[in-house]
Amino acid sequence: MQLTNPKNFSGWLQPHSIEWYNQLSNHQKGYIYTWNSTLTKPNGESIFDEEVALMIANKKVLDVGCGHGKFTIENSFIAKEIIGYDVTDNFIQEGLKNKRENTSFVVGNVKEGLPFQQNEFDCAYIRKGPTSAYPFLQNVVKSEGTVIGLHPGDDVHKELPILFPNLFEPSIGTPILDLLNKRIESSNFSYSNIEIINSIEFIHSPLDLLKLRCFGQHQSIYETLKEHDLEKINKIFNQHSTKEGLPITLSRYLIRAII
Repeated sequence: MQLTNPKNFSGWLQPHSIEWYNQLSNHQKGYIYTWNSTLTKPNGESIFDEEVALMIANKKVLDVGCGHGKFTIENSFIAKEIIGYDVTDNFIQEGLKNKRENTSFVVGNVKEGLPFQQNEFDCAYIRKGPTSAYPFLQNVVKSEGTVIGLHPGDDVHKELPILFPNLFEPSIGTPILDLLNKRIESSNFSYSNIEIINSIEFIHSPLDLLKLRCFGQHQSIYETLKEHDLEKINKIFNQHSTKEGLPITLSRYLIRAII
């Protein structure tokens, strides 16, 4: 059952590229998933969020890759002071609309460094943000300060290329883990550890599956796939789904480090 490969469309953008983030921010105000799903707990996000809350209490905190700042503002009720940093200006502007007195937002590209003073922060976190930030954190986070990171695992949604070949492409090897190890090695942390956390995500419907695949892409790509492939996707989805939805692996890498 041949499905369309959306990467063959001329308007397809590489996910998480600067162009992709700009397009996403032009289409919606925040970095918000557009598909409906249910996550089993505990999962990478829930564990990360709990550990961040404990880490930042009454501290000056850096949120790297903050997006539109929702998580930053939630944490501002716990932290003494918190700064959100992101490359996408539209997201930063959205964060500024909702910021509190102890919250700031700064726009910039992590690949060019972090524009903060040495030892300015007590701790920092990266919630599915840029891995390129790790080597720079040693300069802006105090000695013995804590860093926590959350990133997609290489096994994330590993069932989808098997169930929906061509629509989804398989990941070969462990490119994300290899990159994380490289980043951490160059960061000279006094301590670091990477934990793999796997749980289940239930995708609610075939249309939600298409929204997942087309997240951040131009609406025309979603509409074309819907017109051409929805009947085939429906058939596969219904064969493998449960009453909760289509179960797929939600895989995350959780990084814990000390400067």
